[in-house]
Amino acid sequence: MGGDESVQTWCPSGEAHTPESVVLGVRSGADGSVVYLADPVPAAEVLGSVPADIEPRRVLRFASHCVSDCLHRRGTDCTLVERVLTRPVARETGSVPRCHLRTQCQWWTQIGVDACLRCPAVATRHHADDALAELVADPATTKEQLDAWIAASS
Repeated sequence: MGGDESVQTWCPSGEAHTPESVVLGVRSGADGSVVYLADPVPAAEVLGSVPADIEPRRVLRFASHCVSDCLHRRGTDCTLVERVLTRPVARETGSVPRCHLRTQCQWWTQIGVDACLRCPAVATRHHADDALAELVADPATTKEQLDAWIAASS
């Protein structure tokens, strides 16, 4: 990428309905972790298959372009991934999941392997009873608030 600011990065917790959106993975298993697809699938090809009474982001993870007017942007950085780093590592093995997005991923570009290790646990839409996920998703939450919540919960 060589410092070229014009390179378009992708958000691994992106919108489902933008023209470029792709399905990054499927939420699966008891813990709802993301199982990544081997190859991107345009979101438009998948959205019609999701039953009308299910919010697509509850079962699928989408990737879309990282945009400058996102609530989670601070300059060229994503503050969401900074808050995601407070979550426990999602994978036991220490190896990063296979991901077709990595070379253009904002989180990978900004943080590297630590973001990839936590990425499978991220839900674009989370359950309302997951207080930590709600704090992480809130752009107003500071790292200090997250650290305090985690310390109080231990």
